[in-house]
This record gives sequence, structure tokens and C-alpha cells, in this order.
Amino acid sequence: MRAFRLPLLFAATFSVFSSFVALPACADELRVLAAGAIAPIVRTVAADFERRSGIHVTVDNATGGVVDKRVRSGAAADVVVAPDGVLRGLGKDGYLNLASERPIARVGIAVAVRQGAPSPAIATVAQFRKALLDAPSVAVIDPKAGGSSGIYLEKLFERLGIAGQMHAKEVLVPGGLVAEKLVDGSAALALHQQSEILLVKGAKLVGPLPADIQNYTVYVGAVGARTASGATGRAFLTMFGEETARRAMVEHGLLPEVD
Repeated sequence: MRAFRLPLLFAATFSVFSSFVALPACADELRVLAAGAIAPIVRTVAADFERRSGIHVTVDNATGGVVDKRVRSGAAADVVVAPDGVLRGLGKDGYLNLASERPIARVGIAVAVRQGAPSPAIATVAQFRKALLDAPSVAVIDPKAGGSSGIYLEKLFERLGIAGQMHAKEVLVPGGLVAEKLVDGSAALALHQQSEILLVKGAKLVGPLPADIQNYTVYVGAVGARTASGATGRAFLTMFGEETARRAMVEHGLLPEVD
């Protein structure tokens, strides 16, 4: 069996690697399924991993709910990176190897408007609530699509006593970049993971939700329970502890959770 050599990853020191580990030939391709806001970081790591190992990495992206359904339906994925609740549910049901679980990053929900539009005050819960009520339209991930921010916001609107008003003005997005609805004029305000907002040219980040009502999604990675590329998948996950990945997380508005 042909073997190739991959740098042994020392996440704790983020050093230049001089040690190597042989991986089996079946790992010529690594298939990664990533959820939502973590996808840009996964792609950054994938490019670095390809360059250093010679292994082709395919990255597919969907909401957490869709990732869950696809894995349960038999989608081919050697590595899954998803919100912790999704990933651990899949692990509990035997689809992922939880012994390989690795925390990666967390991200909070933020508010955005179209570039050039005035920024509403959102520093306090009362100001945030007023901004929502004043906006003629608000774009959010459709909670039925399984996106973590959409699920949380639906409950938050109920807590704030504005669920009825919000249902009348919501622009529900089944997946992808919610802030694009600002650019095309479909919505005046957008609520989404901060990292997703930063990807949209023409959208302006107003700021995060007030601390009292902020919700962080923690993204975790694990290898598939039945994958033949377990060693390769573990090596891939270890790279999220390197400086390149950590820097990309910060640039995209995520907070590193890796060791």
C-alpha cells in the first residue's frame, strides 16, 4: 500500500513541523461536511492541508440541520464540523467517532445593515428590541432549515415579547448568507452569525447582540464512525489548532476554542 507523509501537528506550540506520520493510501481524498459559519475556516485549513499533504480535500457546506439530515441519510463524509449539539447527537447515534471530537471555535450573533445605511443603537436589550421593531424588514435564517442562529432568534423574539411583530416582517432565508438580503434590498436589517455577515460585500456590521441575550454557537469536529480515513481526518482536525487557522478564525469574527 502506497504511503505519503504528513507533518505531525503540534497545536500547542504552533511550531514548524519536522516530524512526520505515514498515512494509508486510501486517504488520497478527504471529504469534509461543514455547517454554517465555520465553513470559511474549514476551507482555509483544507487548502493548507492539501498543500502540505498532497491529499485533495472536498468541503461541502450546509446549515446544521441539513448536515444532521445528510449524515443520517448516508452522505459520504470523513470529517464533520458542526454545532456541538448536532455533532454529539450524531456521535451518540453512532454516525461519528466521538473519541476524535475536537472543539474548534465559537461565534455569536450580530446585527447588520446595508453599507451606507445608518446603524441603529443596539448596545442594550431595550435598544436592540427597538431596532427590530423600527426596521421595516428583518432577514434571519429560517429556523425550519436547522440553522442555529435562526432557531435561537425565534425563541429570543418570544422572550422579548415581539414574536408576532417579527413574524410579519421577517425575511426567512433557508440557508447561505443572510446579509445578502440587505444588498439586494429584500431586508433593512439582518441578524446572523457575525462571521457570515463579514463575508458579504455591501453589508455593514453594526455589532453583536447585547451580552445579556447573546448566544454563541460552538463548532466541533469529529471523524466519521465508518470512514476508512480516520487517521487522515484526525490529522486534519489537529490543524485547527495551528496559528494559520486561529488567525483566520479571528479575522472572520470567530473565537478559537482549540487547545
